[in-house]
Amino acid sequence: MQRAAVLVRRGCCPRSPGPWGRSQSSAAAEASAVLKVRPERSPRERILTLESMNPQVKAVEYAVRGPIVLKAGEIELELQRGIKKPFTEVIRANIGDAQAMGQQPITFLRQVMALCTYPNLLDSPGFPEDAKKRAQRILQACGGNSLGSYSASQGVNCIREDVAAYITRRDGGVPADPDNIYLTTGASDGISTILKILVSGGGKSRTGVLIPIPQYPLYSAVISELDAIQVNYYLDEENCWALNVNELRRAVREAKDNCDPKVLCIINPGNPTGQVQSRKCIEDVIHFAWEEKLFLLADEVYQDNVYSPDCRFHSFKKVLYEMGPEYSSNVELASFHSTSKGYMGECGYRGGYMEVINLHPEIKGQLVKLLSVRLCPPVSGQAAMDIVVNPPVPGEESFEQFIREKESVLGNLAKKAKLTEDLFNQVPGIHCNPLQGAMYAFPRIFIPAKAVEAAQAHKMAPDMFYCMKLLEETGICVVPGSGFGQREGTYHFRMTILPPVEKLKTVLQKVKDFHIKFLQKYA
Repeated sequence: MQRAAVLVRRGCCPRSPGPWGRSQSSAAAEASAVLKVRPERSPRERILTLESMNPQVKAVEYAVRGPIVLKAGEIELELQRGIKKPFTEVIRANIGDAQAMGQQPITFLRQVMALCTYPNLLDSPGFPEDAKKRAQRILQACGGNSLGSYSASQGVNCIREDVAAYITRRDGGVPADPDNIYLTTGASDGISTILKILVSGGGKSRTGVLIPIPQYPLYSAVISELDAIQVNYYLDEENCWALNVNELRRAVREAKDNCDPKVLCIINPGNPTGQVQSRKCIEDVIHFAWEEKLFLLADEVYQDNVYSPDCRFHSFKKVLYEMGPEYSSNVELASFHSTSKGYMGECGYRGGYMEVINLHPEIKGQLVKLLSVRLCPPVSGQAAMDIVVNPPVPGEESFEQFIREKESVLGNLAKKAKLTEDLFNQVPGIHCNPLQGAMYAFPRIFIPAKAVEAAQAHKMAPDMFYCMKLLEETGICVVPGSGFGQREGTYHFRMTILPPVEKLKTVLQKVKDFHIKFLQKYA
């Protein structure tokens, strides 16, 4: 015992016999000797590499969060470490994230969401009664009266009913069936889901999907992922980005040589271009889809964002029904809306819906089956969507504040749209079409031949080179037009108009100063 105590004090312990009578230290020595004589193994090859991965995923590109945004993140880290730059902050004007740009949430929406999330607040006198009623209705339709439960794959029934009622009101009484409503994880989820069902065939019978150029890069990304055929139709920049049916005819005619054009995507109001399609244009598009047997996808997430007094939002659903039963009973249409845009700016809730009409009954079953694989969209996002389609009405306690906040957001956006258009058009070498709607400017920029050569030396598209220089010299992050598509030989960038007015003025002035210096440097 005394010897053991001494050993413990010295930081060691007596050798104890191992399971076969040998000491632990001798067994360890033998194991070590065996390992030394074994040849070293080379590291096992990875199962997943760039060569072995799904090539369709590798082909996916998404410019809105692409290389320019990665560079912006690097610069932000350098600023945090105290590295000196010609600016003090990076202004992320690359994405339509309203609240990240300082837009305040709509009070009523956040009140109902707070009550849904923490129902104990329903007893609080600090919340208006109309907000409590909305929250109670949503919670009663949820399993266990909780947002934390799964919903039906198609979405909470009462929320789908509210969406249908909203569409009916919006479209002046055109009926909407809750059974045709599918709640989604933002509009993007609905768009990618319906495209999954639409894409089929191989070789020259592979599905062709017509998308506008410029387009929102979600479309090209999903088309790449599904290995479908992208069919470009060009918007008319000289005519305020209008959609010309003759251009659709050209695109379909040429595409038929190598695919089966089956889907026509429309973004209205436009992203990134900001145009609002006229009713006549929508009629022409619907007639063309009927004539060519095309499935219509109408991306209408900016339907509340119309600023030009000469423009008005017309839903494809409403115009389709007004064209008569020959169209309304035959043209297949999926339309999309979201909580992320409009006056709400609730991007993070990922709430949205898709209405699909004239879908074959058997395909309806297949669509629900596909949706059931992901169980259900976030129930909190579904609740946010409900508040968007079922806001306070005249006579309710929250109505006046709601209308005041809504009109303030949309009024400010209209001012910023006009400000952006006017200031860009004062800069030599920049031309900006009227921003009729949505949340972006897509100005055309002149890039001198020497700058094009410099871009080629850096293995960059000329407008990527321009935008990278703009970021490095001013801290302003915008997205090159090549990420959205543009006619060959033209260059653009997309910039959101969401920053507060004073910051937006600063951004526009910095772009102006940079552009003038850029032209002088590469003249």
